[in-house]
Amino acid sequence: MTFKEATNVVYSAPREWTRVHPVSPYLGSGPIFGFIAIYGIARITPSWVAGDSEEYQAINMLPPWVLVGLVVLAILAVIGFGVLSWTRNEYRIGDESMMLRKGILFRQNKQARLDRIEAVDVVQPLLARVFGLAKLTVSVAGGAGSGIDLSFLRLGDAEALRNEVLALAARAKMPDAVAGFPAPGTQGAGEVGYEAAAASASAPSLRDLAANVGVTHTTTAVPAAPERDVYAVPTGRLLLSVLFSTATVWLGIGALSLIVAALVFGSAVGEAILSVIGTSLFAFLAFIAAIGAYFWQQINGGFNFTASTSPDGLRLRHGLLETRRQTVTPGRVQAVLVRQPWLWKAKGWYRITMNVAGYTEDQEKVSTLLPVGTLEDVRLALSLVLPSATDDFLERAVVGTGAEDGFTPSPQRARLVDPFQWRQRGVRAGDAALLIRSGRWTRDLAVVPNERTQSLGVSQGPLQRLRHLASVEVHSTPGPVRPLAANMDLDTALDLLDQQADRATAGRGAGRV
Repeated sequence: MTFKEATNVVYSAPREWTRVHPVSPYLGSGPIFGFIAIYGIARITPSWVAGDSEEYQAINMLPPWVLVGLVVLAILAVIGFGVLSWTRNEYRIGDESMMLRKGILFRQNKQARLDRIEAVDVVQPLLARVFGLAKLTVSVAGGAGSGIDLSFLRLGDAEALRNEVLALAARAKMPDAVAGFPAPGTQGAGEVGYEAAAASASAPSLRDLAANVGVTHTTTAVPAAPERDVYAVPTGRLLLSVLFSTATVWLGIGALSLIVAALVFGSAVGEAILSVIGTSLFAFLAFIAAIGAYFWQQINGGFNFTASTSPDGLRLRHGLLETRRQTVTPGRVQAVLVRQPWLWKAKGWYRITMNVAGYTEDQEKVSTLLPVGTLEDVRLALSLVLPSATDDFLERAVVGTGAEDGFTPSPQRARLVDPFQWRQRGVRAGDAALLIRSGRWTRDLAVVPNERTQSLGVSQGPLQRLRHLASVEVHSTPGPVRPLAANMDLDTALDLLDQQADRATAGRGAGRV
Protein backbone atom coordinates (compact mmCIF):
# COMPACT_ATOMS: atom_id res chain seq x y z
CA MET A 1 0.00 0.00 0.00
CA THR A 2 1.29 3.41 -0.90
CA PHE A 3 0.66 6.32 1.41
CA LYS A 4 0.03 9.79 0.13
CA GLU A 5 2.29 12.50 1.34
CA ALA A 6 0.88 14.11 4.46
CA THR A 7 -0.20 17.70 4.04
CA ASN A 8 -0.35 20.46 6.60
CA VAL A 9 -3.22 22.96 6.73
CA VAL A 10 -2.59 26.12 8.73
CA TYR A 11 -5.63 28.15 9.81
CA SER A 12 -5.26 31.82 10.60
CA ALA A 13 -7.55 34.64 11.68
CA PRO A 14 -8.50 36.88 8.72
CA ARG A 15 -7.23 40.45 8.63
CA GLU A 16 -9.44 41.27 5.65
CA TRP A 17 -13.23 41.13 5.52
CA THR A 18 -14.24 37.48 5.31
CA ARG A 19 -17.66 35.82 5.08
CA VAL A 20 -18.87 33.08 7.38
CA HIS A 21 -19.34 29.58 5.98
CA PRO A 22 -21.91 29.36 3.11
CA VAL A 23 -23.89 26.67 4.93
CA SER A 24 -24.34 28.90 7.98
CA PRO A 25 -27.70 30.51 7.10
CA TYR A 26 -29.39 27.15 6.73
CA LEU A 27 -28.26 25.71 10.07
CA GLY A 28 -30.73 28.05 11.77
CA SER A 29 -33.70 27.18 9.55
CA GLY A 30 -34.91 24.39 11.78
CA PRO A 31 -38.03 26.22 13.06
CA ILE A 32 -39.25 26.83 9.49
CA PHE A 33 -38.91 23.20 8.48
CA GLY A 34 -40.31 22.18 11.86
CA PHE A 35 -43.46 24.19 11.15
CA ILE A 36 -43.77 22.45 7.80
CA ALA A 37 -43.37 19.07 9.51
CA ILE A 38 -46.00 19.91 12.13
CA TYR A 39 -48.41 20.94 9.40
CA GLY A 40 -47.82 17.66 7.61
CA ILE A 41 -48.38 15.71 10.82
CA ALA A 42 -51.59 17.64 11.43
CA ARG A 43 -52.92 16.55 8.02
CA ILE A 44 -52.38 12.85 8.66
CA THR A 45 -53.35 12.87 12.33
CA PRO A 46 -56.80 11.43 13.11
CA SER A 47 -59.47 14.05 13.67
CA TRP A 48 -60.14 12.96 17.25
CA VAL A 49 -56.70 14.24 18.29
CA ALA A 50 -57.73 17.84 17.61
CA GLY A 51 -61.25 17.31 18.87
CA ASP A 52 -62.58 17.65 15.30
CA SER A 53 -62.17 21.42 15.66
CA GLU A 54 -62.93 23.99 12.95
CA GLU A 55 -59.23 24.86 12.70
CA TYR A 56 -58.40 21.23 12.04
CA GLN A 57 -61.07 20.98 9.35
CA ALA A 58 -59.85 24.21 7.72
CA ILE A 59 -56.29 22.86 7.55
CA ASN A 60 -57.40 19.65 5.83
CA MET A 61 -59.54 21.50 3.26
CA LEU A 62 -56.41 22.59 1.35
CA PRO A 63 -55.75 20.45 -1.76
CA PRO A 64 -52.51 18.45 -1.83
CA TRP A 65 -51.10 20.46 -4.76
CA VAL A 66 -51.51 23.67 -2.75
CA LEU A 67 -49.61 22.12 0.15
CA VAL A 68 -46.79 21.01 -2.15
CA GLY A 69 -46.61 24.44 -3.71
CA LEU A 70 -46.43 26.16 -0.34
CA VAL A 71 -43.64 23.83 0.78
CA VAL A 72 -41.64 24.51 -2.40
CA LEU A 73 -42.12 28.27 -2.03
CA ALA A 74 -41.02 28.10 1.60
CA ILE A 75 -37.88 26.16 0.69
CA LEU A 76 -37.01 28.57 -2.16
CA ALA A 77 -37.57 31.54 0.15
CA VAL A 78 -35.29 30.04 2.79
CA ILE A 79 -32.57 29.35 0.22
CA GLY A 80 -32.81 32.83 -1.33
CA PHE A 81 -32.83 34.64 1.99
CA GLY A 82 -29.92 32.49 3.17
CA VAL A 83 -27.76 33.39 0.17
CA LEU A 84 -28.53 37.08 0.57
CA SER A 85 -27.82 37.10 4.31
CA TRP A 86 -24.56 35.18 3.77
CA THR A 87 -23.26 37.84 1.39
CA ARG A 88 -23.98 40.47 4.08
CA ASN A 89 -22.29 38.68 6.98
CA GLU A 90 -18.56 39.49 7.22
CA TYR A 91 -15.95 39.69 9.95
CA ARG A 92 -12.29 40.51 10.45
CA ILE A 93 -9.77 41.00 13.23
CA GLY A 94 -7.43 43.90 13.83
CA ASP A 95 -4.67 44.64 16.31
CA GLU A 96 -7.05 46.45 18.65
CA SER A 97 -10.53 45.12 17.93
CA MET A 98 -12.63 42.45 16.28
CA MET A 99 -15.23 43.65 13.77
CA LEU A 100 -18.49 42.29 12.39
CA ARG A 101 -20.90 43.73 9.82
CA LYS A 102 -24.12 42.08 8.73
CA GLY A 103 -27.75 42.72 7.89
CA ILE A 104 -29.93 43.06 4.80
CA LEU A 105 -32.51 45.79 5.42
CA PHE A 106 -30.93 47.00 8.63
CA ARG A 107 -27.15 47.02 8.57
CA GLN A 108 -25.28 46.28 11.77
CA ASN A 109 -21.64 47.10 12.48
CA LYS A 110 -19.95 45.92 15.69
CA GLN A 111 -16.49 46.37 17.12
CA ALA A 112 -15.27 44.43 20.14
CA ARG A 113 -12.18 45.97 21.70
CA LEU A 114 -9.66 43.27 22.50
CA ASP A 115 -8.79 44.74 25.88
CA ARG A 116 -12.49 44.52 26.86
CA ILE A 117 -12.96 40.86 26.01
CA GLU A 118 -14.32 38.81 28.91
CA ALA A 119 -14.73 35.34 27.39
CA VAL A 120 -14.46 33.46 24.11
CA ASP A 121 -16.51 30.32 23.46
CA VAL A 122 -16.31 27.76 20.66
CA VAL A 123 -19.66 25.95 20.41
CA GLN A 124 -20.53 23.01 18.18
CA PRO A 125 -24.23 22.10 18.03
CA LEU A 126 -24.97 18.64 16.68
CA LEU A 127 -25.88 19.77 13.16
CA ALA A 128 -22.82 22.02 12.97
CA ARG A 129 -20.59 19.11 14.01
CA VAL A 130 -21.94 17.09 11.09
CA PHE A 131 -20.61 19.76 8.71
CA GLY A 132 -17.40 20.31 10.69
CA LEU A 133 -18.47 23.82 11.71
CA ALA A 134 -18.48 25.74 14.96
CA LYS A 135 -19.92 28.95 16.39
CA LEU A 136 -17.57 31.50 17.92
CA THR A 137 -18.98 33.76 20.64
CA VAL A 138 -16.92 36.69 21.91
CA SER A 139 -18.29 38.30 25.09
CA VAL A 140 -17.16 41.80 26.00
CA ALA A 141 -17.77 44.15 28.89
CA GLY A 142 -20.96 46.02 28.17
CA GLY A 143 -24.70 45.61 27.93
CA ALA A 144 -26.82 42.99 26.21
CA GLY A 145 -25.91 42.46 22.57
CA SER A 146 -22.48 44.05 22.87
CA GLY A 147 -20.64 40.83 22.05
CA ILE A 148 -19.93 39.26 18.67
CA ASP A 149 -21.47 35.98 17.53
CA LEU A 150 -20.08 34.29 14.41
CA SER A 151 -22.36 31.51 13.21
CA PHE A 152 -20.85 29.46 11.65
CA LEU A 153 -17.16 28.96 10.79
CA ARG A 154 -15.06 25.98 9.92
CA LEU A 155 -13.77 24.42 13.11
CA GLY A 156 -10.19 25.28 12.15
CA ASP A 157 -11.11 28.90 11.45
CA ALA A 158 -12.96 29.15 14.76
CA GLU A 159 -9.99 27.71 16.65
CA ALA A 160 -7.54 30.01 14.89
CA LEU A 161 -9.68 33.07 15.55
CA ARG A 162 -10.13 32.14 19.20
CA ASN A 163 -6.40 31.63 19.72
CA GLU A 164 -5.45 34.92 18.10
CA VAL A 165 -8.19 36.90 19.87
CA LEU A 166 -7.11 35.55 23.24
CA ALA A 167 -3.42 36.16 22.51
CA LEU A 168 -4.04 39.75 21.41
CA ALA A 169 -6.37 40.36 24.35
CA ALA A 170 -3.76 38.96 26.74
CA ARG A 171 -1.10 41.27 25.33
CA ALA A 172 -3.51 44.19 25.68
CA LYS A 173 -4.33 43.39 29.30
CA MET A 174 -1.04 41.71 30.38
CA PRO A 175 -2.66 39.87 33.31
CA ASP A 176 -0.69 38.24 36.05
CA ALA A 177 0.02 34.53 35.93
CA VAL A 178 -3.05 32.36 36.36
CA ALA A 179 -2.80 29.30 38.57
CA GLY A 180 0.94 28.84 38.10
CA PHE A 181 1.13 29.70 34.41
CA PRO A 182 3.21 32.72 33.34
CA ALA A 183 1.67 35.76 31.72
CA PRO A 184 1.70 35.95 27.89
CA GLY A 185 5.09 36.88 26.53
CA THR A 186 6.96 35.60 29.59
CA GLN A 187 8.74 32.36 30.38
CA GLY A 188 8.25 30.93 33.86
CA ALA A 189 10.51 28.38 35.48
CA GLY A 190 9.34 24.89 34.71
CA GLU A 191 6.37 26.16 32.66
CA VAL A 192 5.65 26.74 28.98
CA GLY A 193 5.06 30.26 27.65
CA TYR A 194 3.43 31.45 24.44
CA GLU A 195 6.67 31.51 22.45
CA ALA A 196 7.61 27.97 23.49
CA ALA A 197 4.12 26.80 22.60
CA ALA A 198 4.44 28.34 19.15
CA ALA A 199 7.75 26.57 18.62
CA SER A 200 6.27 23.20 19.58
CA ALA A 201 2.96 23.46 17.71
CA SER A 202 3.29 19.94 16.29
CA ALA A 203 0.48 18.79 18.61
CA PRO A 204 -2.32 21.28 17.88
CA SER A 205 -5.70 21.18 19.54
CA LEU A 206 -7.43 20.41 16.25
CA ARG A 207 -7.78 16.75 15.38
CA ASP A 208 -6.62 15.32 12.05
CA LEU A 209 -9.16 15.68 9.27
CA ALA A 210 -8.28 12.38 7.61
CA ALA A 211 -7.42 8.79 8.52
CA ASN A 212 -4.15 6.96 7.92
CA VAL A 213 -4.09 7.48 4.14
CA GLY A 214 -3.26 11.02 3.08
CA VAL A 215 -3.21 12.39 6.59
CA THR A 216 -3.92 16.10 6.78
CA HIS A 217 -2.39 17.76 9.81
CA THR A 218 -4.16 20.91 10.91
CA THR A 219 -2.56 23.68 12.92
CA THR A 220 -3.34 27.27 13.73
CA ALA A 221 -1.07 30.19 12.94
CA VAL A 222 -1.26 31.24 16.59
CA PRO A 223 -1.18 28.07 18.73
CA ALA A 224 -3.47 27.61 21.68
CA ALA A 225 -1.94 28.59 25.00
CA PRO A 226 -0.75 25.65 27.12
CA GLU A 227 -3.22 24.41 29.69
CA ARG A 228 -3.29 22.21 32.76
CA ASP A 229 -6.33 20.13 33.73
CA VAL A 230 -7.49 20.75 37.29
CA TYR A 231 -10.60 18.61 37.74
CA ALA A 232 -13.12 16.58 35.75
CA VAL A 233 -16.62 15.24 36.44
CA PRO A 234 -16.99 11.44 36.10
CA THR A 235 -19.94 10.36 33.96
CA GLY A 236 -21.24 7.97 36.63
CA ARG A 237 -21.39 10.75 39.22
CA LEU A 238 -23.17 13.04 36.77
CA LEU A 239 -25.86 10.44 36.01
CA LEU A 240 -26.37 9.71 39.71
CA SER A 241 -26.67 13.43 40.47
CA VAL A 242 -29.47 13.73 37.91
CA LEU A 243 -31.15 10.68 39.43
CA PHE A 244 -30.86 12.20 42.92
CA SER A 245 -32.52 15.48 41.93
CA THR A 246 -35.71 17.15 43.08
CA ALA A 247 -37.19 16.87 39.58
CA THR A 248 -36.70 13.10 39.68
CA VAL A 249 -38.40 12.92 43.07
CA TRP A 250 -41.45 14.85 41.86
CA LEU A 251 -41.59 12.75 38.69
CA GLY A 252 -41.48 9.59 40.79
CA ILE A 253 -44.19 10.91 43.10
CA GLY A 254 -46.41 11.67 40.12
CA ALA A 255 -45.91 8.21 38.61
CA LEU A 256 -46.52 6.53 41.97
CA SER A 257 -49.69 8.57 42.45
CA LEU A 258 -51.01 7.39 39.09
CA ILE A 259 -50.27 3.77 39.96
CA VAL A 260 -52.00 4.07 43.32
CA ALA A 261 -54.99 5.79 41.72
CA ALA A 262 -55.21 3.06 39.09
CA LEU A 263 -55.20 0.38 41.79
CA VAL A 264 -57.87 2.18 43.80
CA PHE A 265 -60.20 3.39 41.07
CA GLY A 266 -59.49 0.78 38.41
CA SER A 267 -60.06 1.41 34.72
CA ALA A 268 -61.63 4.82 35.33
CA VAL A 269 -58.15 6.31 35.79
CA GLY A 270 -56.91 4.85 32.51
CA GLU A 271 -59.95 6.17 30.67
CA ALA A 272 -59.43 9.62 32.18
CA ILE A 273 -55.77 9.65 31.10
CA LEU A 274 -56.65 8.57 27.56
CA SER A 275 -59.34 11.24 27.45
CA VAL A 276 -56.85 13.94 28.44
CA ILE A 277 -54.33 12.70 25.86
CA GLY A 278 -56.95 12.48 23.16
CA THR A 279 -58.27 15.96 23.86
CA SER A 280 -54.84 17.56 23.45
CA LEU A 281 -52.24 15.15 22.18
CA PHE A 282 -49.80 17.87 21.19
CA ALA A 283 -50.00 19.50 24.63
CA PHE A 284 -49.33 16.13 26.25
CA LEU A 285 -46.37 15.49 23.96
CA ALA A 286 -45.05 18.99 24.70
CA PHE A 287 -45.25 18.22 28.43
CA ILE A 288 -43.34 14.98 27.98
CA ALA A 289 -40.80 16.76 25.76
CA ALA A 290 -40.29 19.47 28.41
CA ILE A 291 -39.55 16.84 31.06
CA GLY A 292 -37.14 15.05 28.76
CA ALA A 293 -35.48 18.34 27.78
CA TYR A 294 -34.80 19.19 31.43
CA PHE A 295 -33.04 15.91 32.15
CA TRP A 296 -31.23 16.03 28.82
CA GLN A 297 -29.99 19.54 29.53
CA GLN A 298 -28.51 18.41 32.84
CA ILE A 299 -26.75 15.45 31.24
CA ASN A 300 -25.61 17.18 28.05
CA GLY A 301 -24.37 20.25 29.92
CA GLY A 302 -22.29 18.28 32.41
CA PHE A 303 -21.07 15.44 30.20
CA ASN A 304 -17.28 15.21 29.92
CA PHE A 305 -16.94 18.38 32.02
CA THR A 306 -13.32 19.43 32.45
CA ALA A 307 -11.81 22.57 33.96
CA SER A 308 -8.30 23.73 33.09
CA THR A 309 -6.05 26.74 33.63
CA SER A 310 -3.99 28.54 31.03
CA PRO A 311 -2.29 31.93 30.66
CA ASP A 312 -5.34 33.30 28.86
CA GLY A 313 -7.77 32.29 31.63
CA LEU A 314 -10.09 29.56 32.81
CA ARG A 315 -11.05 26.91 30.28
CA LEU A 316 -14.20 24.78 30.57
CA ARG A 317 -15.04 21.94 28.18
CA HIS A 318 -18.32 20.04 28.27
CA GLY A 319 -21.15 18.65 26.19
CA LEU A 320 -22.35 15.43 24.59
CA LEU A 321 -24.16 16.32 21.36
CA GLU A 322 -23.52 20.07 21.63
CA THR A 323 -19.96 20.65 22.74
CA ARG A 324 -18.81 23.93 24.26
CA ARG A 325 -15.29 25.15 24.98
CA GLN A 326 -15.32 28.27 27.12
CA THR A 327 -12.35 30.48 27.85
CA VAL A 328 -13.02 33.00 30.61
CA THR A 329 -10.29 35.62 30.83
CA PRO A 330 -8.70 36.22 34.26
CA GLY A 331 -10.68 38.18 36.82
CA ARG A 332 -14.01 38.04 35.01
CA VAL A 333 -15.90 35.87 37.53
CA GLN A 334 -17.86 38.27 39.73
CA ALA A 335 -19.63 35.91 42.16
CA VAL A 336 -20.14 32.20 42.75
CA LEU A 337 -22.87 30.13 44.37
CA VAL A 338 -22.05 26.83 46.09
CA ARG A 339 -25.24 24.77 46.34
CA GLN A 340 -25.96 21.43 48.02
CA PRO A 341 -29.41 19.98 47.25
CA TRP A 342 -30.88 17.96 50.09
CA LEU A 343 -30.62 14.66 48.18
CA TRP A 344 -26.88 15.24 47.67
CA LYS A 345 -26.02 15.61 51.35
CA ALA A 346 -25.49 11.88 51.88
CA LYS A 347 -23.03 11.82 48.98
CA GLY A 348 -21.27 15.03 49.99
CA TRP A 349 -21.80 16.57 46.55
CA TYR A 350 -22.03 20.24 45.59
CA ARG A 351 -22.82 22.31 42.51
CA ILE A 352 -21.21 25.66 41.64
CA THR A 353 -22.59 28.34 39.35
CA MET A 354 -21.07 31.75 38.65
CA ASN A 355 -21.71 35.23 37.32
CA VAL A 356 -19.30 36.07 34.51
CA ALA A 357 -18.88 39.64 33.30
CA GLY A 358 -19.85 39.91 29.65
CA TYR A 359 -22.23 36.94 29.59
CA THR A 360 -25.79 38.16 29.06
CA GLU A 361 -27.42 35.20 27.30
CA ASP A 362 -27.67 31.41 27.68
CA GLN A 363 -26.82 31.64 31.36
CA GLU A 364 -27.64 28.00 32.06
CA LYS A 365 -25.11 26.89 29.47
CA VAL A 366 -22.26 29.22 30.35
CA SER A 367 -22.63 29.78 34.11
CA THR A 368 -21.79 26.30 35.44
CA LEU A 369 -18.39 26.03 37.07
CA LEU A 370 -18.91 22.57 38.58
CA PRO A 371 -22.01 20.45 37.72
CA VAL A 372 -21.46 18.06 40.60
CA GLY A 373 -18.39 17.48 42.73
CA THR A 374 -16.94 16.66 46.09
CA LEU A 375 -15.74 19.16 48.66
CA GLU A 376 -12.21 18.88 47.28
CA ASP A 377 -13.54 19.70 43.80
CA VAL A 378 -15.27 22.75 45.27
CA ARG A 379 -12.00 23.96 46.77
CA LEU A 380 -10.21 23.49 43.45
CA ALA A 381 -12.98 25.28 41.54
CA LEU A 382 -12.97 28.25 43.89
CA SER A 383 -9.18 28.46 43.78
CA LEU A 384 -9.42 28.92 40.00
CA VAL A 385 -11.82 31.85 39.99
CA LEU A 386 -11.63 33.36 43.50
CA PRO A 387 -8.21 32.43 44.88
CA SER A 388 -8.36 35.12 47.56
CA ALA A 389 -11.75 33.96 48.82
CA THR A 390 -11.05 30.28 49.60
CA ASP A 391 -11.23 29.36 53.29
CA ASP A 392 -10.53 26.15 55.13
CA PHE A 393 -13.95 26.14 56.84
CA LEU A 394 -15.76 25.89 53.47
CA GLU A 395 -17.87 22.84 54.36
CA ARG A 396 -19.06 24.36 57.66
CA ALA A 397 -19.77 27.61 55.86
CA VAL A 398 -22.21 25.81 53.55
CA VAL A 399 -23.99 23.57 56.07
CA GLY A 400 -23.49 25.55 59.28
CA THR A 401 -26.12 27.43 61.27
CA GLY A 402 -26.21 30.37 63.65
CA ALA A 403 -23.02 32.22 64.56
CA GLU A 404 -20.59 29.39 63.74
CA ASP A 405 -17.28 30.38 62.14
CA GLY A 406 -17.81 34.10 62.51
CA PHE A 407 -21.14 34.35 60.68
CA THR A 408 -23.69 36.93 61.76
CA PRO A 409 -27.06 35.13 61.86
CA SER A 410 -30.57 36.46 61.49
CA PRO A 411 -32.05 37.43 64.88
CA GLN A 412 -34.72 35.25 66.45
CA ARG A 413 -37.40 37.86 65.80
CA ALA A 414 -36.96 37.09 62.06
CA ARG A 415 -38.80 33.83 62.73
CA LEU A 416 -42.14 35.50 62.03
CA VAL A 417 -41.26 36.64 58.52
CA ASP A 418 -38.86 33.76 57.67
CA PRO A 419 -40.02 30.68 59.60
CA PHE A 420 -38.17 28.07 57.54
CA GLN A 421 -34.73 29.61 56.92
CA TRP A 422 -33.96 32.09 59.67
CA ARG A 423 -31.71 29.64 61.54
CA GLN A 424 -29.67 28.87 58.42
CA ARG A 425 -29.18 32.45 57.25
CA GLY A 426 -25.89 34.15 57.99
CA VAL A 427 -23.33 36.64 56.71
CA ARG A 428 -19.58 36.72 57.12
CA ALA A 429 -17.58 39.73 55.92
CA GLY A 430 -13.89 38.89 55.52
CA ASP A 431 -10.86 40.70 54.22
CA ALA A 432 -11.13 38.89 50.88
CA ALA A 433 -14.82 38.21 50.28
CA LEU A 434 -18.36 38.46 51.56
CA LEU A 435 -20.02 35.10 52.30
CA ILE A 436 -23.81 34.76 52.48
CA ARG A 437 -25.45 31.44 53.34
CA SER A 438 -29.13 30.46 53.28
CA GLY A 439 -31.51 27.56 52.68
CA ARG A 440 -33.02 24.97 54.98
CA TRP A 441 -33.15 21.89 52.78
CA THR A 442 -31.12 23.08 49.79
CA ARG A 443 -28.10 24.88 51.26
CA ASP A 444 -26.58 27.84 49.43
CA LEU A 445 -23.38 29.78 49.96
CA ALA A 446 -22.84 32.90 47.84
CA VAL A 447 -19.27 34.21 47.67
CA VAL A 448 -18.55 37.72 46.38
CA PRO A 449 -14.95 39.00 46.41
CA ASN A 450 -14.84 42.45 47.93
CA GLU A 451 -13.25 43.97 44.85
CA ARG A 452 -16.06 42.54 42.66
CA THR A 453 -18.79 44.34 44.60
CA GLN A 454 -20.60 46.47 42.02
CA SER A 455 -22.98 48.25 44.40
CA LEU A 456 -25.05 47.53 47.50
CA GLY A 457 -28.60 48.16 48.60
CA VAL A 458 -30.70 47.82 51.73
CA SER A 459 -34.41 47.03 51.42
CA GLN A 460 -37.12 46.77 54.05
CA GLY A 461 -40.63 45.40 53.60
CA PRO A 462 -43.64 46.22 55.82
CA LEU A 463 -43.25 43.11 57.99
CA GLN A 464 -39.51 43.71 58.25
CA ARG A 465 -40.15 47.26 59.47
CA LEU A 466 -42.38 45.90 62.22
CA ARG A 467 -39.63 43.47 63.31
CA HIS A 468 -36.72 45.94 62.88
CA LEU A 469 -35.23 43.84 60.06
CA ALA A 470 -33.73 44.56 56.66
CA SER A 471 -32.14 42.77 53.69
CA VAL A 472 -28.81 43.62 52.09
CA GLU A 473 -28.31 42.84 48.41
CA VAL A 474 -24.93 42.83 46.71
CA HIS A 475 -25.46 43.87 43.11
CA SER A 476 -23.51 41.71 40.67
CA THR A 477 -23.36 41.29 36.91
CA PRO A 478 -26.22 39.38 35.22
CA GLY A 479 -26.20 35.70 36.07
CA PRO A 480 -27.71 33.00 38.26
CA VAL A 481 -26.07 34.24 41.47
CA ARG A 482 -28.02 36.88 43.39
CA PRO A 483 -26.22 37.53 46.69
CA LEU A 484 -28.92 38.51 49.19
CA ALA A 485 -28.56 38.59 52.97
CA ALA A 486 -32.21 38.55 53.95
CA ASN A 487 -33.85 39.40 57.28
CA MET A 488 -30.85 40.80 59.12
CA ASP A 489 -31.05 43.10 62.10
CA LEU A 490 -31.57 46.61 60.72
CA ASP A 491 -28.58 48.15 62.50
CA THR A 492 -26.37 45.23 61.47
CA ALA A 493 -27.55 45.60 57.86
CA LEU A 494 -26.70 49.30 57.80
CA ASP A 495 -23.26 48.64 59.30
CA LEU A 496 -22.65 45.90 56.73
CA LEU A 497 -23.59 48.31 53.94
CA ASP A 498 -21.01 50.88 55.01
CA GLN A 499 -18.26 48.40 55.85
CA GLN A 500 -18.64 46.38 52.64
CA ALA A 501 -18.46 49.55 50.56
CA ASP A 502 -15.17 50.40 52.31
CA ARG A 503 -13.83 46.86 51.75
CA ALA A 504 -14.78 47.03 48.05
CA THR A 505 -12.91 50.31 47.66
CA ALA A 506 -9.87 48.92 49.47
CA GLY A 507 -9.92 45.75 47.33
CA ARG A 508 -10.00 47.72 44.09
CA GLY A 509 -7.30 50.02 45.39
CA ALA A 510 -5.09 47.00 46.11
CA GLY A 511 -5.24 46.05 42.44
CA ARG A 512 -7.26 42.86 42.87
CA VAL A 513 -9.82 43.79 40.19
